[in-house]
Amino acid sequence: MNIIDVKNLTKKYGKFTAVDDISFSVEKGTIFGLLGPNGAGKTTTIECMIGLKKPTEGQLQILDMDVLKTGKKLYDFIGVQLQETSYQDKIKVFELCDLFVAMYDNPLSYMELLEKFGLKEKTKSFVSSLSGGQRQKLAIILALISNPEIIFLDELTTGLDPKARREMWEHVKALKAEGRTIFITTHYMEEATHLCDMIGIIDAGKLIALDNVEGVIESANLKHEVSFIADSNDIDTIKKYVNKDDEVIYEDGLIKVLSKNEDIISDMILLLKEHNVSYKQLDIKRPSLEDAYLKLTGKRWEA
Repeated sequence: MNIIDVKNLTKKYGKFTAVDDISFSVEKGTIFGLLGPNGAGKTTTIECMIGLKKPTEGQLQILDMDVLKTGKKLYDFIGVQLQETSYQDKIKVFELCDLFVAMYDNPLSYMELLEKFGLKEKTKSFVSSLSGGQRQKLAIILALISNPEIIFLDELTTGLDPKARREMWEHVKALKAEGRTIFITTHYMEEATHLCDMIGIIDAGKLIALDNVEGVIESANLKHEVSFIADSNDIDTIKKYVNKDDEVIYEDGLIKVLSKNEDIISDMILLLKEHNVSYKQLDIKRPSLEDAYLKLTGKRWEA
């Protein structure tokens, strides 16, 4: 069952088109990731979806509610963590939580949330004294106080170290396990691969891919790469016996075989043994989500 429906969303600022006629749906209880480099239109998309910005064109439905007509009622059902959030100077964690609790009729216990996210000992600390990871946890807690069915997380792990980033991933997966729907934006490929059931790739405001991770990789029509150290004189032998669609190159002291055949590594081992080719350090690189993005857009990810 779709819990979010975005149809022909367009957002323009004068002559500049930030989001260009994109459409997608999100199923209940899943994690959907909107991927793209900085400036691709991810944050603008979220801001239109939650009613912070009015789209130039398009239809937006969340929980069968028209976002453009629902108004503040929408916030009884969604939680939002935006990429850039400013808090009042000299405000303490419990004071900020109390402020959010006052906004809702049936809020969750923020003390239970603070304990769940390992911030209970920071209850009386100033928000400004929290580390980056702790502030991100607090942002999720504030988004959860309304007990939302859908949670929007915009670049949740930007600026976090690898350990803190993985810890946040586990929190996001736990929210999904509770039956909540998660909509995230990110430019971390590993994050999307680890978390997302479905992804959309947006570039220069256009949605250029929409599928699960495997589907996006497959749509890019990429090749597996088998590499190994062998005598460069063996290249002619290898070229003679590989499939006609495979590519054999010599690069940086390695022989590399590029193939769409998923069994290429076992086939290559048999070929090398059968023709007495001595080799070492055999390795395989399978197509990744980042490889797919590079193929689909011709651009590298900007961290």
